[in-house]
Amino acid sequence: MSGAPYPPVEPYESGHLDVGDGHSLYWEVCGNPDGRPAVVLHGGPGSGCTPGLRRWFDPARYRVVLFDQRNAGRSRPWAGEPSVDLSANTTPHLIADVERLRTHLGIDRWLVLGGSWGVTLGLAYAQAHPEQVTELVLAAVTSPDRWLLRWITRDMGRVFPREWERFRGGVPAADRDGDLAAAYSRLLHDPDPAVRATAAQDWCDWEDTHVSLAPDAEPSLSIADPAFQLAFARVVTHYWGNGCFLDDGQLLRDAHRLAGVPGLLVHGRFDVSAPLDTAWQLHRAWPDSELVVLGDTGHSGGDLRATVIDHLDRVADRG
Repeated sequence: MSGAPYPPVEPYESGHLDVGDGHSLYWEVCGNPDGRPAVVLHGGPGSGCTPGLRRWFDPARYRVVLFDQRNAGRSRPWAGEPSVDLSANTTPHLIADVERLRTHLGIDRWLVLGGSWGVTLGLAYAQAHPEQVTELVLAAVTSPDRWLLRWITRDMGRVFPREWERFRGGVPAADRDGDLAAAYSRLLHDPDPAVRATAAQDWCDWEDTHVSLAPDAEPSLSIADPAFQLAFARVVTHYWGNGCFLDDGQLLRDAHRLAGVPGLLVHGRFDVSAPLDTAWQLHRAWPDSELVVLGDTGHSGGDLRATVIDHLDRVADRG
């Protein structure tokens, strides 16, 4: 078990699913039609699925479902469109979308894989529909709680003071002591395209900064296509500016709903974007979980991926 990604694979089925509210979700299925069903919940929110995520699963043993969440990737409407309306994009909407997709594909129960924001969505989905989840595999454990959103947008300035001063300075002076995510969200919907583009770049620069504490960390968002930056930043700030549309402390409070659902939590000790106690507290509240802490890994990287792939290989033949 090397944890190496599997060779590239193409979907054998794909389409768009109308989920109401004017939204159409792109989805795809790859691997073995008779394999163990699994669904991938991408990060962000707003990043969309990538072909690389298909390679985490043995294509001979898994039936893997990937989809782009509302306003992300190939789903429509796209958040990069000038007049996009994000009001029908909330965590309860996404939970309902996952269920609608499961039913549409005729899947009874499935393994749920999530990374970063996908962890938060995966937990919220599993707590709402535990009978549909065979297992949770969660990497880079995040929380929607207000303290963590403040940690990322403010407290991390103590770790990266120069970069945070630039990030904070990107919003109007009147907003600098308030909710920075909400302030950036307003800029990202400004009528002036130059204002929107600058805000998107500034937000993505800060995202790349606070996930950078790992030996193999490389910037990705700050050098991304400007259209992607705008779409991504709009969705992220929409969620963060609204507390991710979940009650504060909800996922820990409702962890008892996961009783009987096995889970793997993989977290890097260098992940200062989501400090390790986030994963630790969840593990303590969820007795059926296993916590794996990687000593020299941050919010992403090859060790996280390899650990998850090894686990997926071990559990591929479970019911």
